[in-house]
This record gives sequence, structure tokens and C-alpha cells, in this order.
Amino acid sequence: MLSSILSSLPQVLIDGLALGAIYAVVALGYTMVYGILELINFAHGEVFMTGAFVGTATLFIFDDAGFLSSAPGWIVYFLVILISMIITGLLGVLIERIAYRPLRRAPKLISLISAIGVSFVLQDLIRFIAELITGNYIVSGISLFRGTFELGTSSLSSTFNDSFVKNNTFIIIGVAILLMLALDLFVNRTKWGVAMRAVAQDRETASLMSINVNKVIVLTFFIGSALGGATGVLFAQQYGTIDPYIGYILGLKAFTAAVLGGIGNIRGAMFGGLAIGLLEMFASANLGLITHGNFGSEYKDVFAFAILILVLIFKPEGLFGRAVKEKV
Repeated sequence: MLSSILSSLPQVLIDGLALGAIYAVVALGYTMVYGILELINFAHGEVFMTGAFVGTATLFIFDDAGFLSSAPGWIVYFLVILISMIITGLLGVLIERIAYRPLRRAPKLISLISAIGVSFVLQDLIRFIAELITGNYIVSGISLFRGTFELGTSSLSSTFNDSFVKNNTFIIIGVAILLMLALDLFVNRTKWGVAMRAVAQDRETASLMSINVNKVIVLTFFIGSALGGATGVLFAQQYGTIDPYIGYILGLKAFTAAVLGGIGNIRGAMFGGLAIGLLEMFASANLGLITHGNFGSEYKDVFAFAILILVLIFKPEGLFGRAVKEKV
């Protein structure tokens, strides 16, 4: 059993990093909004799903126009991600303006119910549009970088099997790292980033220091939603098939990643996403071996939610979060 686990380890690590990178970028949307408004934006998973559909639709339009055959793949990839980020970013701003801003002074439970309602509306809306255009709500996309890359391990063949990695996997990891680094630099090195951190720390005091709180909140929703849309494109390219419900479970896992790292902590969300992705892929690859085939990869989801329960019980502020005393 140990030899089987070791032989699949390189493949598990690569696939786990790719999946974890997706979780990490989506988790950033949750943690940014919570850091500013102390609101769990449960519609964020559906924003990610919308990004996947927008990116896929853009590729179909480019293909019909003959752009895919005449332009380099990396330019098309960049344009698709950019278009998806702009549209989902604007969608996030619209959601904030319609569903959250009027309830800003309402009890948190009301805002939470509103977020869940927006989630269902987006699911049904995208399903209706997909069925109207294609006749089916399950859509298979166009892969820009087909093929696989073999990680040669012949010198270690007694321990490791050869690993075949999709070309898209390297792109997912690279783009996700760039997005996370760009966000980290923006938050820590720019004027607007300082304003976001000030609003997150004390909204009332920030407003007294001539910071436009509403603009900061809108910017936060735009950036978080744009990151979710970009990740939707990466997901669609990696797995090929999308449907209006992919954002539900993935969104919950990304939320788990944000809680694991410390909700409101950007770097913690990055770490939490990578950790959840690696653990999930390890469970998917080896759970059947450990239990002698009694369980399959479909039980891998238990790991993510078990981690959520344990973190909430023993360290509710997360690994990198700070415990905050409740105001009386």
C-alpha cells in the first residue's frame, strides 16, 4: 500500500497544487469581502461559475470569428481571462449595490439570506441562458492548450510512476500565482490597498480620515469578483465541462480554505486553498487504497468539511487569523 501511495505522489502533488490554486484565488474573494464588511458573500461561488461560462462563451465567439486559428494561444487566453474578469467584476459591483448595500445596517442574518438568494438567482439565470443558446445547461468548452507533459522519473522508477500532467495545469498554477502576487502587492503597496486595510480595521474612523468607504467597498467587490471570474476560466480550461452548479461545492470548499487560513487574512486564504487542494487530491488518489477499495474518490469532499468543523471547534480564528473579542 505504501509503495502505491508513493508511486502516485508526483501526480497527486501537481494536481493538488492546481486544484489548490483554484481554491486559493476563489477564497480571496470571500476573505476580502469579509475583511471589509464582515459578510460571508455566499454568492461568490456563483460569480466563479459565471466566469467559467463567460470565458467559454467568449471562446466560442472567437472560434466562430476565426480568431482562434489566427492568434497565438497565450493571447487568446489573456483576452478571455481579461473579458471574464471585467464582466464578473461588474457583476460583483451590481450584486453589492442591489443585494448588500441596502442591508448594510441590517442584522447579519438578513444579509446572509440575501447572499443565498443571489446565489440561487445566478444559478437559474445562467442555466436559463445556457439552455436557451445551446439547448443544454451542461457545456463542454474549447481547450486552448491540449496535450500532456510527461514528468520523467526514470531514475526513480522503482519508487515513482511517470506522471502525465496537462499543459493547462502549468498555466493554471502560473496564472493563479500571478493573480495572488498581484493582489498581495496591490493591498500592501498601493494607496487604495492602504485604504482597504484601513476600512477593514475600522470603517467609521476611516471615513473620518477622508476615505470614501463606499468606493473602497465597491473596489473590493470588483477585485474579488474579478478574481473569481478569472478562476472560472482556469477551471473550465482544466476540466473541460461546466454547469451552473459547479460554484456551489467549490465555493464551499474555497470558503473552508478562507476559514482555515483565517477569514479576512489574504495570505491565510492563499495557504488554506493550497492546503485543501493537496489534501483533497491525496484523499481522492489514495482513500480507496487505504480502505481496501471500500471507499472511492467521491468521499474526498468529507476531508474539506471535516477540516472546517475542526478549525471552527479548536481555532475558530483560523491558522493565521487573530482572535477578536466581541464588543459588548
